Amino acid sequence: MAVSDLPGGIRGRFPIFRSKVYLNSCSQGALSDSVREAYLRYLDDWDERGAPWEHWVERMEAARRGFAGLIGADADEVAVTTSVSAGVSALASAFRFDRRRTVVVSDFEFPTIGQIWHAQEPRGARVVHVPPAGDGTIPLERFDAAIDGGTALVAVTSICFRNGARLDVEGVVRLAHERGARVLLDAYQAVGAIPVDVRALGADFLVAGALKYLLGSAGLAFLYCRREHLEGLLPTVTGWFADADVFQMDLHDYSPSPTARRFEAGTPPVPNSYAGIAGIELMREIGIARTAAHVRSLNDLLLEGLDELGARVVTPRDPAGRGPLIAVASRDVHALVDALAAEGIVTSSRDANLRVSPHCYNSTADITALLDALARHRSLLL
Repeated sequence: MAVSDLPGGIRGRFPIFRSKVYLNSCSQGALSDSVREAYLRYLDDWDERGAPWEHWVERMEAARRGFAGLIGADADEVAVTTSVSAGVSALASAFRFDRRRTVVVSDFEFPTIGQIWHAQEPRGARVVHVPPAGDGTIPLERFDAAIDGGTALVAVTSICFRNGARLDVEGVVRLAHERGARVLLDAYQAVGAIPVDVRALGADFLVAGALKYLLGSAGLAFLYCRREHLEGLLPTVTGWFADADVFQMDLHDYSPSPTARRFEAGTPPVPNSYAGIAGIELMREIGIARTAAHVRSLNDLLLEGLDELGARVVTPRDPAGRGPLIAVASRDVHALVDALAAEGIVTSSRDANLRVSPHCYNSTADITALLDALARHRSLLL
């Protein structure tokens, strides 16, 4: 099946396309038949078995293994969490800000990342921000100037959720490691849309969730911690599922798991694990590298059409400098999103930008429909 034919075999598995053009995977992936069926299986298991906790814990372990396989990690390096915020909060609680106090945060980060590290300031952390340049990118030179011998951690995103720009993660990791700092990579806007290999990237920590390009639902996320860091990180944000022996239930002891489970908390997100497993398996079946090539061709078509409209694209043009998300400047982005929705085209916005994010299930006809609608609402574009 050629790249341009990719949606043909799978589009029918996403019922939303019966009535809408869905181009909002950067917010949430479209609901598939397999994810819907996974939630029904959860309800059936609950109904038929009562409280099958051993089975439900195994579902969580399956989600852990599935995500680890996607990013090239081992399962014991992955914590299953309810959100990226929960995973990063547990990680932050394990840092001691003594000799190294600085946390370098790019201004491309989702708010939760900056908020969590600023919340460590009463504990001694010093947060330094790396702002973008005028062209909407963050040059590596800006990280070079910000990272020094006092830096404990550098927090960067793979792809900016606001404008779709892709950071030079490998370059940031190299700079950080040269200066003795560790790197936390937020891959939420990448995993499922482009291949991610933590070994190749060299990141010390990585967070992502199932909600977007992994086609799962809200309430399931993951934290990867490179194995050699585990022993030296003792989280104080914790819970009973972080214990070495979950079912020992010792009220008088805190003995964290020797694995990345030490970053987990309380009762796990069981129903969301069913959905997450289904989404991960579906993306494996479709193929992430194949999806990345397909989306790149759709975005090339989109950019060509936007140029014909005279629209101002704020996403970098270089394919190596962008992810699956294309952002377009608008005079009134909320009015534009609403106008497109009225025509059955689902998009989203951040800042003053319209966000368009195709995925494996989108077709050239979807892009054409969007461009035709944007032509009708050209007055709302800059």
